[in-house]
Amino acid sequence: MNFSWMAWTLPTALFFLSILVLLIGMSIWEYFVPGGSPRVGILRFETTRGDRLFISLLGAAFIHLAWLGLVGPSLWWALAIAVVYAICVFRFV
Repeated sequence: MNFSWMAWTLPTALFFLSILVLLIGMSIWEYFVPGGSPRVGILRFETTRGDRLFISLLGAAFIHLAWLGLVGPSLWWALAIAVVYAICVFRFV
């Protein structure tokens, strides 16, 4: 297949590889500790590990888009903010 129309740069490949590693890691975690560890956090409804991962990824996307629009193309600080956000989501949501 010809994927020349896609922007397959190293950062793009690392981005998709990171999501793949997260999904594999969550699958292994679910295999050894089934049930998703549901709990009620600050949102006041029950969330599982998968829900919290989805909220983290969605939030990271919005953080990066806002950073691109407001600051510029250097995304290292946006990545740091997104990691802190994900840790907070997994801890408090």
